[in-house]
Amino acid sequence: MKARKQLATTLHEQVAALTRFHKKVIMLLADVIMLPVALWAAFALRLSDWWPGQYLEAAVPLFLLIAPLGILIFIRLGLYRAVVRFMGSQAVWAVIKGVALISCTLYLFSQVLSINPFPRSVPLIFAMVTLIFVGGSRFFVRNYYSWLVAFYSEKKPVLIYGAGYAGVELSNSLENDKRLSCIGFVDDDSALWGSVIAGKKVSPPDVIEKLIADKNIAYVLLAMPSAPQEQRKAILNRLAGTAVHVKTVPTYQELVSGEADLASLRDIEVEDLLGRESVPPVPELLERSVMGRVVLVTGAGGSIGSEICKKVLSLQPKQLILLDVNEYNLYSVDALLANQQAEQITEVPVITLLGSVLDEKRISSILKRFSVETIYHAAAYKHVPLVEHNIVEGVRNNVFGTDVVARAAIASGVGRFILISTDKAVRPTNVMGATKRLAEQVLQSYASSQTGTIFSMVRFGNVLGSSGSVVPLFRQQIEAGGPVTVTHPDIIRYFMTIPEAASLVIQAGSMARGGEVFLLDMGEPVSIDGLARRMIHLMGFQVKSQETPDGDIEIQYTGLRAGEKLYEELLIGDNVSSTEHPGIAKGRESFLDVAELNDLLSDLSDACDSYDGGKIMDLLQKGVQGYTKSARSVDYLL
Repeated sequence: MKARKQLATTLHEQVAALTRFHKKVIMLLADVIMLPVALWAAFALRLSDWWPGQYLEAAVPLFLLIAPLGILIFIRLGLYRAVVRFMGSQAVWAVIKGVALISCTLYLFSQVLSINPFPRSVPLIFAMVTLIFVGGSRFFVRNYYSWLVAFYSEKKPVLIYGAGYAGVELSNSLENDKRLSCIGFVDDDSALWGSVIAGKKVSPPDVIEKLIADKNIAYVLLAMPSAPQEQRKAILNRLAGTAVHVKTVPTYQELVSGEADLASLRDIEVEDLLGRESVPPVPELLERSVMGRVVLVTGAGGSIGSEICKKVLSLQPKQLILLDVNEYNLYSVDALLANQQAEQITEVPVITLLGSVLDEKRISSILKRFSVETIYHAAAYKHVPLVEHNIVEGVRNNVFGTDVVARAAIASGVGRFILISTDKAVRPTNVMGATKRLAEQVLQSYASSQTGTIFSMVRFGNVLGSSGSVVPLFRQQIEAGGPVTVTHPDIIRYFMTIPEAASLVIQAGSMARGGEVFLLDMGEPVSIDGLARRMIHLMGFQVKSQETPDGDIEIQYTGLRAGEKLYEELLIGDNVSSTEHPGIAKGRESFLDVAELNDLLSDLSDACDSYDGGKIMDLLQKGVQGYTKSARSVDYLL
């Protein structure tokens, strides 16, 4: 092996030392020799004689003309401008057209010069032989160079999963890659098994583990941009036990939009692991509460708020107003929307406003000044451990902030008010969930006591890529060499992408009649421990455990955090019904009557003013069904 490597290194250095001019001269001289040899071979093959002297003597003028004629034609067709190691279809066609012209000219010269005897089939045989000589020599050099690079650059072997158009294009692009070398395809289509595509064998999926082990595969590249999520999930589950690094080409949507090309490779996203297919939106529901209306988004700089802003902007509102207390977040979403407007060539007025949802005068002024018609209330403190240890601020922002905006909405004649809620509001075990459930009850109370503003709530679980999501945390921990921290081996969560959640929130709000709790279809629950293990495997590492002490990444169980529970729910009780959207259900839930709720809010306000965390939790427990205060909840301000 060392000798072969040394030989490859020496040859590579010799080839690399040649200038582009020298390489052109070598190919030209090779053609000068090959064209007369091809003419001789045509006579020899036609007459079945190595040296048909009578015919060769008569054709001496043709032998003298064939080389300069061929070189002139090849130069005219640009054959010598092509870089041989990158030779593609254009160079191949140049060879074919050049050989055809030379053969036709050869026959014309034989007639003009009265060459006799001259078999009429010689030009045809000459063309076939010349194709082999001229074209074959270039493919030989191309493969020779690839062989040198394979040994010299120590490229890592990869398998491409998917032998369709995307896979072939990816394989071709890797020909000149200095890091990766495709050694074969794997495909689910049994009709392709055993065939050779782009010079690589196609194998069935059930041998992929053997191929990875035998060929020391460094990467598996998933080249199936148009495959449905369920199919991608099944493939990744099959690869999850191989501890090979899996990368993928962009999705079909990314390719069509121009966001990426087939040569772009990225790590597997958690969306691929979950295999969740988004439900197509209902256009009328998207437009009903947004198109041509003045829309306000509170908490516009957050994960969900910013995505709602992007979606609303694409639906052509009359005006879009962004409200956030965080200056940087507001600046970021404003810049994001400016880029979106430039790309979509739209001119929707976008107003960015700094302010807190607790500032009643500020909120009222905004609603009246801009005649707001629809509000998406996404402003909230949502991180469970932080709110658990900052109870006063959590209650003020989540409960009283919602109350302030709701009262101002009624006074200003806002048509629709949609609260972004959470599955943690159902039988909550933490302060954050309890505050969100109490905020829901505030809106349910207003919905029952007036008809001017339509109040509704939308509940869903975790969104991928949001601040605080476990997915980017796991990725960072894996890239850092571990350990990966999981709170509990049995913990499960529901996941949804941010764009899908934002789209469904808008559609749900459009169906509201007043007081409904809308529930988004979150799909199947996901084991967080299983998710962490699959991410470790698909990033090319092995889980380190007692069974596999030589593994790379350890999983550490840190225990449930304050207020955290093993699983989440979306509904209190069983009063649920379907809607006109297949991905959205709705429920009617019991709530405190208006007088009882007002008394509770008054007592809660007094407890916040006195920073009495214990009293706050007692009041939350009184007003929120299923909430049990945690002994570990401590307000740092107490």
